[in-house]
Amino acid sequence: MTQGPFEIGGLSIPPNSRQTVDLPVSVLSDHTPVNMSVHVIHGREPGPTVFVSAAIHGDEVMGVEVVRRLLRVPNLEALKGTLLAVPIVNSYGFLNHSRYLPDRRDLNRSFPGDAVGSLAARLAHKFLTEIVMRSDVGIDLHSAAIHRTNLPQVRVSPRKPEIFTLAEVFGAPIVMMSGLREGSLRQAAHQHDVDMLLFEAGEGLRFDEVAVRTGVVGILRVMRHLGMVKAKGIAKPKVAPMRSSSSFWLRAPVGGLLRTLKTIGAQVEGGDVLGLVSDPFGDFETEVMADEPGLLVGRTNLPVVNEGDGLFHVARIRPHDDPAATIDRLAGQLEEDPLFDEDEII
Repeated sequence: MTQGPFEIGGLSIPPNSRQTVDLPVSVLSDHTPVNMSVHVIHGREPGPTVFVSAAIHGDEVMGVEVVRRLLRVPNLEALKGTLLAVPIVNSYGFLNHSRYLPDRRDLNRSFPGDAVGSLAARLAHKFLTEIVMRSDVGIDLHSAAIHRTNLPQVRVSPRKPEIFTLAEVFGAPIVMMSGLREGSLRQAAHQHDVDMLLFEAGEGLRFDEVAVRTGVVGILRVMRHLGMVKAKGIAKPKVAPMRSSSSFWLRAPVGGLLRTLKTIGAQVEGGDVLGLVSDPFGDFETEVMADEPGLLVGRTNLPVVNEGDGLFHVARIRPHDDPAATIDRLAGQLEEDPLFDEDEII
């Protein structure tokens, strides 16, 4: 059965076609128009509508590369349903290498927005009404802020435990419970009954090959699970991801120069020293020590730290989880995946 056309931005996208649609957002002070561009792939046969978005924070460019590669995958040629791919939601921040909008607002704290509100409110409203509310499922791509890095992870809301199925299908090393924040996209999607995954990986303003591959494959696995694409070349994860219901930050006890002893993906035991903070003269050295076990899912990349800075992000995991085996097997599977035949990022 052939589905009807997909209406968006005043355009009608016929079935079995794809088109990039420019959704007007604003006009800059020099009269330059600003659009939010969405690439619509509308399949011949009916199925779910899924949105994939990146660069809600303009400096989180890793997701942009994930979307670019996703749109080149041959599996999408026989898509069932509709894919809405928005590689750059916050074009203002993207052009300026900035997390924020020109009005210094965080777009991911501005939902549901307002059609006649601030610049951030208008962009949030446009994205919510044109993209999110037309979808059944959403996958939002993020990275750590600049000078920090994250282990690939999927974050889901504890309010909708059924989303755990999609999160496990995605196949990132760890699934983390993360509450809904006021003004966030996840909260707005939840209020409109749109299931949503948030993928975190890598560092702001940087590409990371493992993060990109994990993102592309994870999205395709979710689409396969939803019956949107054929299974050929899209392998299910060989091991189940670890789960975490909570996490904590280890902060700098003093200011100085940080030397890190462990990196993301490392298993942490209570009493482990993760780093050392020294003064520039070498007169003192203070240990940064974990007081409970977990998995290191994020860390700073800056060697210069002030007292109170967040240095290491540790997720509490289940006792039977095996971090080393899980990460190694999932990483090995990425290297074997036949989808990736283009040059890697160096």
